[in-house]
Formats: sequence, C-alpha cells, structure tokens
Amino acid sequence: MKRILTGLKPTGDLTLGNYIGSIKQMIKLQDEYDSYIFVADLHALTIAQDPKLLKERIRKFIAMYIACGIDPKKNVIYIQSENEFIPAISYLLECTTQYGEASRMIQFKEKSKQNANFSVSLLTYPILMAADILYCDSVYVPVGIDQKQHVELARNIATRFNNRYGETFVLPEPLISNVGTKIRDLKDPSKKMSKTEENPQGVISLFDSVDVVKSKIMKATTDSDNTIKYDMELKPGISNLINILSSIEDKDIKDIEKEFNGVGYAEFKKHVAEVVSNFISEIQEKYEKILNSKELDDILNEGKEKTRKLAHDKYEIMKEKMGVIR
Repeated sequence: MKRILTGLKPTGDLTLGNYIGSIKQMIKLQDEYDSYIFVADLHALTIAQDPKLLKERIRKFIAMYIACGIDPKKNVIYIQSENEFIPAISYLLECTTQYGEASRMIQFKEKSKQNANFSVSLLTYPILMAADILYCDSVYVPVGIDQKQHVELARNIATRFNNRYGETFVLPEPLISNVGTKIRDLKDPSKKMSKTEENPQGVISLFDSVDVVKSKIMKATTDSDNTIKYDMELKPGISNLINILSSIEDKDIKDIEKEFNGVGYAEFKKHVAEVVSNFISEIQEKYEKILNSKELDDILNEGKEKTRKLAHDKYEIMKEKMGVIR
C-alpha cells in the first residue's frame, strides 16, 4: 500500500467542521493507504503558546481523533516532537532550500505582514513540514488547495536533494481530490467554521456539551423565507444546516428537502440540533474512555518507536551523502 501522511496542529478547538471536512475523509483513506497521522506540535510553536494548554490539547486531539473513528490498527499515530530526528532532517533540508523559496510561501507572506516581529520559525516551518513528509517516504499528503504549495515545496526540495546527492527521497504528491463538505460558521455563514474563530457561538466544538450544541444550532443565522431549500448563494444559513444534517446522516440533500417540505425553520433546527447533539454525545463518551487510558499511551509509544527508526535511518543516509559523518 502507498503511504499517506496527515498532520494536525493542536491549536484552537476541534470542530464539527473539522470532522465533516477532514476527519471523515481520513477515516475513509485509512482503508486505502498505509496511513501515518501525527500531531504537529512543533508547528504550533511558530507563535507563542500557553505551555499547559498546548500539552493538554496534544493528548485531547489524539483521543478525539480516535473517538471519531481513526483506527490505531490502521494508522501509525505519533507526536511530532517525540521524534528528534525530524527537526534534525529539517536542518539538513534547510541547507538545500533557497531563501526565495521559503519567503514566497503564501502563509509566510500573509502572517509576516500581520506581525513585523515574527519568529524565524515562521519562515522555516514549511521546511519542517517537508521533513515531516519526506522522512517516511510519504507518497500522498491530503491537503486543501491552500496547502498545496507546501507539498510542492517539499517535492522541490526532495528533487534538488536527489539531484545533488543521489536518490534519497520519494517525491510526494498532494491529494486534494476528496475534499469534504465545507461547513460554515453558524452566525456568519459567509465564513467557514474555524477552530480558531473568535466568536464561539458560530462554532460547534467537538468538546461542547449537549446543551451548548443545541443552543448554538437553535440560534444559527437563517433567512426570513422559512423554506427548507438548499441554495448556498441565496440561503447560506439554512443550506449550511442542511449540509450538516446531510453529512452526519449520510443523506442526499434532495431527500432532506423532500423530507422537510412544508416544515418551518424552528422545527428543522430542532431536528438538526437533536441529531448533532446525539452524534457528539456518542463521540464524547468514547473520548472520555480513551483520554487518560493506558491504551492511548501504548498507541503513542508504538508510533514513536516506529517513526523514530524511520527518521533515524533517513537522517543517517542524508548525513553520509552530505559528508557530515565520521
């Protein structure tokens, strides 16, 4: 099976949008590929983090992913910072990366404009991302269109290294064909539901209580038409709720329109609220059992040992080819 690699940055809160747009796709991909999933905690450090909160989120995010359906028997699951050879590989890759390549990255250009006192890691983290991808010979990296540039950079760096020092890396490809449904903010459906959004009323966190979930859905922005009709341009609020229901119940949008023909918004919201709250409640029940279990530590220890060996071996190969070995 070809290898696929997915990283998750432990910032903000995991949302229903993350589940529908990303995690559901990962659950499908784990049956089709040799799947590696890691927590990109070093990437989170490009901006200052609360150490205690970051530590909590690392474990919470992994436990929630498993609760959602990421199968530890079908995935190698690990924490990026527990593999010290990945940043070591990153430095060697930096030595074969041009400044112009790094400074042209879209996220660097945008974030460096927002804060003139940005850290050096903001410039170099795409190279660390390349190390994440290349050390284990990932063939595919699932990304949104806005992240495609990062995989292209990893491919360019790998090609240059291979040409200069001999065949060392598999050339990765972005996997952007299976993009999940984009769930919108409940209060402002012109924006996607983001785990870093400032207004929590527009975001359903996978950690929200049942009552909070129901309240947020009942207060979701809609229009005055009071007709359950899918139209993202003219009726984005109600269309967003239809998308949520369609994704969780795996129902066709047309079937939902027929089922709720003649039903008002209040009744429809109540139904969506019940479905979503029950769904999240089931996930949270599994999450609580996993969070502080020995099983979770066993999973992470197994992932750490397997990936450390891969990264160590790749690092030693790179060192020998570059001449930095006794």
